[in-house]
Amino acid sequence: MSDTPPPHNDAELDQSELDAEAGPNADPDGDLGPLDQVIAERDAWRDRALRAAAEAENVKRRTETQMNDARAYAIQRFAKDLLGVADNLERALQAAPKDAEGAAAGLVTGLEMTHKALLTAFEANGLGRVAPDAGAAFDPHQHQAMMEQPSDQVAAGQIIQTLQPGYVLFGRTVRPAMVVVAARGSGPAADAGTQVQANAAYAASEARNQNG
Repeated sequence: MSDTPPPHNDAELDQSELDAEAGPNADPDGDLGPLDQVIAERDAWRDRALRAAAEAENVKRRTETQMNDARAYAIQRFAKDLLGVADNLERALQAAPKDAEGAAAGLVTGLEMTHKALLTAFEANGLGRVAPDAGAAFDPHQHQAMMEQPSDQVAAGQIIQTLQPGYVLFGRTVRPAMVVVAARGSGPAADAGTQVQANAAYAASEARNQNG
């Protein structure tokens, strides 16, 4: 019987050498602790970056809102000073003779052009004119009821006539339109939903004026 040890293949020798170098306490599965720490730090930095981007977007939106509010406030003050000019031009046009000739006709034409140019400038700066037609629904946010009158043309709670136009700036009421509203029981038979809505809007406006 021979005492010669059995031969080993190269793979077994390589693995034995690696095990010897690693030592007796080596983890056969490897140490993933450092990798997990790197992943956690990466996720933390990514979360910080997303939070910073969201905060920057919020700051941008707040800044834009504040700038728009400041611009609207500045325009509103200036617009209020010009509303009287627009009213005077409109009154002058209403009082002007329709059959004017010669120099008077030229004056009326000049007033019309000036009035139109002023309204165009208002619109270009976000100032819109509010002049509801007869039969329009009463809006307590944009209209102010000056009086009630019976009418056989429009339903109760709806507008009969606009006494003075109003203006809105970027959705905000600068001056409500002064209107005449049809009294209860006015007008032809109307759709029940429209009638109830108009009455409710007018009642809300009256209550707000009394509380104010």
